[in-house]
Amino acid sequence: MSSLKKMYTTLLKDEFPATLSLDLGGQRLVFKKRLWNLPGEGGLLEEKGLRYGENPDQPAALYELAEGNLEIGGVRLRAPNQGIVSAISEAEMIQAGKHPGKTNLTDVDSGVNILQSLTAKPAAAILKHNNPCGAAWSDAGIADALEKAFWCDRIAAFGGAVVVNSSLDKAAAELISSSYFEVVAAPEFESGVLDLLKKRKNLRIFRLPRLADLSGLAQSPFLEIKSLVDGGLILQQSFMNRIRKVEDFMPAEATEPSKLTANLPTPQQAEDLLFAWAVESGVISNSIIFAKNGATVAIGAGEQDRVGCVELAIYKAYTKYLDKLVFRASGQSLYEVRLKAQGGDAAAQKLLAAMQAETDSAKGGLLGSVMVSDGFFPFRDGVDAALCHGIKAIAQPGGSLRDHEVIAAVNENQAAMVFTGQRAFKH
Repeated sequence: MSSLKKMYTTLLKDEFPATLSLDLGGQRLVFKKRLWNLPGEGGLLEEKGLRYGENPDQPAALYELAEGNLEIGGVRLRAPNQGIVSAISEAEMIQAGKHPGKTNLTDVDSGVNILQSLTAKPAAAILKHNNPCGAAWSDAGIADALEKAFWCDRIAAFGGAVVVNSSLDKAAAELISSSYFEVVAAPEFESGVLDLLKKRKNLRIFRLPRLADLSGLAQSPFLEIKSLVDGGLILQQSFMNRIRKVEDFMPAEATEPSKLTANLPTPQQAEDLLFAWAVESGVISNSIIFAKNGATVAIGAGEQDRVGCVELAIYKAYTKYLDKLVFRASGQSLYEVRLKAQGGDAAAQKLLAAMQAETDSAKGGLLGSVMVSDGFFPFRDGVDAALCHGIKAIAQPGGSLRDHEVIAAVNENQAAMVFTGQRAFKH
């Protein structure tokens, strides 16, 4: 067993070239490989690249755009010297932990992708497998945002990456230290915070100053490259969020077979929809997000059908809400208490029954929440499935042949709906 564990800490030999050049119709981009001089065994400095790729037997390398500025269709893409994750230096890698691999950095990058549209307030995202476990923003500060993000799904957050857009304070650091995380990335750390975080020896700690000013990043797209199994490539311009403020939402209207318009959301609902749509762009499609008071309530990701994704998110909302209540009351997970209850433990049975009743009453925290969908609803079933759990406002792209049926479902339940006018698939 000990030999099996070694594969997760072994640094694979990096034999990728020092530079990568890409020529697109005469426009040339040059990337340089990111290497770090960090202490190795015995404390001596060693030149290191990525630990490994998605799995321990996959060599990998990180490249930063160093030269060139691509223009496609009159749109100029992101230029050199704007790097965040690809530009991490030794000084910014405050603690390397077991040394980062591809998944650690892509999770941080996914956090950057979400936070670039959440610059108006202190915001936090916890990522796992390129999807957010939870996200929140808060006028009360970064600790409040992080706590709300954590309690969306504390189980999924285990071993995740924490990414924030404001200086990490002691209250936020204490929350991080009380659980297990792989990575924490912040623009700055308040006095004494690093001493607290460094007690977790395997925690990777990144100071990334550009996280504090992501608004400019969101204004320009970048080149996305997808490698196919046959060795081919698909290139695309990155997704650009058009919903930057609540006024950017479009009224939900249908003209066929007859004109039908949905109610508009309240100001608080509109702000929650704005927040949730920003998070949505970082979730693997098909995806559904429930949110309330600037925090995710549940996230459904990667399903093949939309109503199934709604049902998954509802299940997660109820399950994670129940786990939160049980854990806060007993210090044990829902599954530990269930096992004891099944074994005849009267105290566990009583606790579980009380917490289940509270969860059902609150409908898993969904009462009064909003829902966003990365694609339109092809049928009203997905909307109906959500509305019966207390959802009060919905944002979705619009453009379905059955928009009138979907709007009718919303109106029948005295809820609100707006269109985004764009789809946010992420494959």
